[in-house]
Amino acid sequence: MANTQEQFEVFHDRIELHASKEANLQRGRDAVRDVIRDSFRDKKRSPVPDFCAQGSFSMRTTVNPIDGEYDLDDGVYLQNLSHDDQSTWPTPAEVHQWIIEAVDGPTEQKPIDKTSCVRVVYAGQYHIDLPIYSDLNGKNMHAETGAQGWHVSDPVEITKWFQNQIKQHGEQLRRIVRYLKAWADFKSDEGKIGNSLLLTTLAAQNFVPNERDDVSLARTVQAISTAISNSMVIPNPADEREDLASRLDDKAKGRLKNAVCVLAGIALRALAEVRLSTATGLWQGQLGARFPVVTDKDEEDQRKVSVERLSPAFVGRVTKPWAL
Repeated sequence: MANTQEQFEVFHDRIELHASKEANLQRGRDAVRDVIRDSFRDKKRSPVPDFCAQGSFSMRTTVNPIDGEYDLDDGVYLQNLSHDDQSTWPTPAEVHQWIIEAVDGPTEQKPIDKTSCVRVVYAGQYHIDLPIYSDLNGKNMHAETGAQGWHVSDPVEITKWFQNQIKQHGEQLRRIVRYLKAWADFKSDEGKIGNSLLLTTLAAQNFVPNERDDVSLARTVQAISTAISNSMVIPNPADEREDLASRLDDKAKGRLKNAVCVLAGIALRALAEVRLSTATGLWQGQLGARFPVVTDKDEEDQRKVSVERLSPAFVGRVTKPWAL
């Protein structure tokens, strides 16, 4: 069975968000926080919001995108609304407009008003999604335009849940999530494969540990494939009333099932391969060019080196069997 642990370590180093890039993203996020604070304090004469990073950045599962923008999620927690009387609250569309007005200017591109957030775009680099919340009798209410309106949502609990999963299973789970997100990014040309929270939840709920990452990934994906073939209901780990797959249409659900099934099959083939060159080629076909391939020549050269290292000791033992 081919052991591709070394190649997975190289791959992980290529997709992991390194400290220098993380610091750059944090500076951009902090600049956006500052302009929002200034707007509430100086223009609205209102208490300034609190902020809380959420999503992949807070879970430390962000991966370097193949070709596109980094995605950050930073919750804006309003402090100027009544905490016990929702009848006095403005509509979600109105509070979205507050944030749009605050962040209109720091970047060349105009902010984008999305259903669940306001997006600030640093063109060609990254974008920051700003979901907006307020507290109502101790519950976090999310300002979503459209049919949802103000509704209960607590992304901080999701982060806490994932951190507990890491405490239970170790850092290998975080790497498995990064591998899956890099896989989904590579395969996105064929259509988006779920979203970050959905993939993270599936990985954690079906995680199979192993001393090797290639084995862990293959067996975890196989478990995910079995799970979603039986049911495409994926409860939110922080709120089981929400089905994370509910926003996927039938076509997207089918694409997710099929893509995971294909990955599971090829991963098992890669594990069963004798030649490292063939195994790494199979993995690269699913994970993209950032996954290193061992050529037949590389493999043969490595075999020769191993033989040469062993030969003197072996010859010494054979030619002098009487030596003690």
